[in-house]
Amino acid sequence: MPKITISIHQCCRLCVAVFVWAFVSAAAASTFPDRPIRMLVGFSAGGTTDQLARLVAHELGKQLNQTVVVENRTGAGGNIAADVVARVKPDGYTIIMGAINHAINATLYPTLNYDQVRDFAPVSMVAITPNVLVVPANSPFESVADVRRFAKQNPGKLTFASSGVGTSVHLSGELFKSMISADIVHVPYRGVAPAELDLVGGRVSMMFDSIYTALPLIKDKKLKALAVTSAKRADLLDDVPTVAESGLPGFDVSPWYSIFVPAGTPAAVVDQLNRATISAMASPEVIQKLRNLGTEPFTSTPEEADRYVRAEIQKWAKIIRQSGAKAQ
Repeated sequence: MPKITISIHQCCRLCVAVFVWAFVSAAAASTFPDRPIRMLVGFSAGGTTDQLARLVAHELGKQLNQTVVVENRTGAGGNIAADVVARVKPDGYTIIMGAINHAINATLYPTLNYDQVRDFAPVSMVAITPNVLVVPANSPFESVADVRRFAKQNPGKLTFASSGVGTSVHLSGELFKSMISADIVHVPYRGVAPAELDLVGGRVSMMFDSIYTALPLIKDKKLKALAVTSAKRADLLDDVPTVAESGLPGFDVSPWYSIFVPAGTPAAVVDQLNRATISAMASPEVIQKLRNLGTEPFTSTPEEADRYVRAEIQKWAKIIRQSGAKAQ
């Protein structure tokens, strides 16, 4: 191994650089935030991501004693908003309410103007929203076992609806197909509403729908809930088993939301945002509002969020490649 030598001059320069970085980081945190923060959302107003972002922005504002303004930058499955945040000054004044699409898009889109790992720093996970396997009210299926048995005996005769290619609703179905080794035909729609309409009418066999949008139809007995996709049972459907409990151990699809900042944001600012996020999500009032949206609080350290997102990118890369899914 070659011997590495550092001159006294180089050592002094390195020490100064470290000192300056630490000083700048501390100074940024001591004054942060001294002006409004903008939170970008990659989806349109009124959707789950947008509603969650507005709730979090309001609570963050109270924690930070500063206004947090939500700005919708829609398009390309959330990529337009992500591209904006990846390029802004990394000072903590522009953040993004990221979601599972960040992990999915890393593989679903063959070319992106940013890299999800390299260009972003996670602040904290925020919440998860389980999907739920639903079938029409008059379906003969009463369990995951029923669906699995029929799919194995009748390849290609079952269909599953989704709100679009590459969504967690779609990829839940692809993961299910992969784990039971059966041919089930994917029927993509342009959004949740038309997919649910055809499902209620029996024109498709099943759907891994968001619990938030499916719950009213379940309560009205227009759909039957067979299983939730998360690792543990959902509070809003605590009498419905998980897919894992129903014979597919390891099945876990938990659409998630997380706050990101541009890479290079001072560590002290990231830490301040993290503490504010965790405090904001801990209040009983916020927890109840989350549950009204079909979501559950799920906070973390920046390091835990980073590990979680990296694992999700790898998980969905495998499923997307197996399914041949491509962005449309």
